[in-house]
Amino acid sequence: MDEKQTVQRILRIERELAARAREPLRNYNRGTVHAKQMEFHRCACRNRWVFGGNRSGKTECGAAESVWLALGEHPYRPNRPNVQGWVVSLTQQVQRDVAQSKILKYLPPRRIEEIVMLSGRKSAPEYGIIDHIAVRNAFGGLSKIGFKSCDQGREKFQGTSLDFVWFDEEPPEDIYEECRMRVFDRRGCIFGTMTPLKGLTWVYGEIELNERNDPEVWCTHMEWKDNPYLDSSEIEGMTALMSEEEQQSRRFGRFRSGEGLVYPEFDPERHVIDPFDVPADWQCAVSIDPGLRNPTSCHFYAADYDGRIYVVGEHYAAGKDVDWHAEKILALADSLGWRRDSSGRLRALIDSAASQRTLAAEKSVAELFAERGISVNTRVNKDLYSGIQRIKSLFSKDPPEIFIFRNCVNLIRELKSYWWGEGDRPRKADDHALDELRYFVMSRPAPALPAPPEKSVIQRDKEQLVRTVRREKAWMTRF
Repeated sequence: MDEKQTVQRILRIERELAARAREPLRNYNRGTVHAKQMEFHRCACRNRWVFGGNRSGKTECGAAESVWLALGEHPYRPNRPNVQGWVVSLTQQVQRDVAQSKILKYLPPRRIEEIVMLSGRKSAPEYGIIDHIAVRNAFGGLSKIGFKSCDQGREKFQGTSLDFVWFDEEPPEDIYEECRMRVFDRRGCIFGTMTPLKGLTWVYGEIELNERNDPEVWCTHMEWKDNPYLDSSEIEGMTALMSEEEQQSRRFGRFRSGEGLVYPEFDPERHVIDPFDVPADWQCAVSIDPGLRNPTSCHFYAADYDGRIYVVGEHYAAGKDVDWHAEKILALADSLGWRRDSSGRLRALIDSAASQRTLAAEKSVAELFAERGISVNTRVNKDLYSGIQRIKSLFSKDPPEIFIFRNCVNLIRELKSYWWGEGDRPRKADDHALDELRYFVMSRPAPALPAPPEKSVIQRDKEQLVRTVRREKAWMTRF
């Protein structure tokens, strides 16, 4: 090879490197970082969802995740050869305009082996409907990104083993369940990106509330301010055009119901924190709401030197007797290093109904707990309205005055699913943790009212003059 050929080869390599450096996937979250997108990509759970407002950046992270997996170049997850995945949209038209377009944006053309079309031309796939794309995987061999639409029906989602499924917007529940089976044998992952516009659908219970307490389920919320590429003036203009209710879903990516949440002030992003070792002198109280067929809920509460509340431990179970619950609560107390009284007993607040005896039992629930080493105080303030207002105030303060450890999953779930019913009362369902939270909050001294501002000399003179005039008028009316 002569000198001229060597120079030409070097120039070709430099042009290729420059072209690769401009690829969207190479520049994804480099320089300007979308923190919520990276939180999603770094999460190790196998069932991840982003509930985001319109233009919050949720679809971008779904597309980038799919392409990373297919290429075998995911920076935060174990990579595999010959990856098989599906991208699921609501309709084929939505597939073409949204998810398919994003996949083509992030997929480097040099890695595309073949594009199979359902309609349109391979030379312009962005204008047609793609069936699947064959991609050269970093481990050798080919990966396959298939495209599906929910309007095809459940039968079209059967039979195949997959490494991943990306739902772009909310699918019907039967299709979701079918796709869970598709990733089962290969220990693949499911992820979804959606704006919750349909109210409290199955996704709310299955994912947002995680009613099954599945450790592989994870979700986050994205709003406009999380997207660093949106201009602040544009956000202000769009906010002005939307009602508060509409903003909940289209801006904040939150589920909403016509009845209304009791605690809309609760925001997991602000109020849920990772556990840490709590100083012994922060320990405050234990609170219990007992149940037999219903769950028995017990939480451990601490307060720092500024009065901020921390919910640091949770026991929550149904269908067990007092012996079982007492054993679990005492074991949790030991794991937290919780102090006992001079008699070696754990002290706790409990629903006043626990002091009542029935014809079927010789002893009350309070007496049974006391015999098992938990001395309970049944004199709790159960005022529902005042308790709710106190808790709402704790959540609404900035900075917050209450924090919940992330492992208190049932309290977090109940806060997300506590809805107003008829009149001024919440629906009486799934509120056991919230009841004993209220007992604890109401056991603490009420916040002191702020002292009235000191009056100036001029204000005091004016008030004195007003009182003098009023006395003179009263005296004149006697004649």
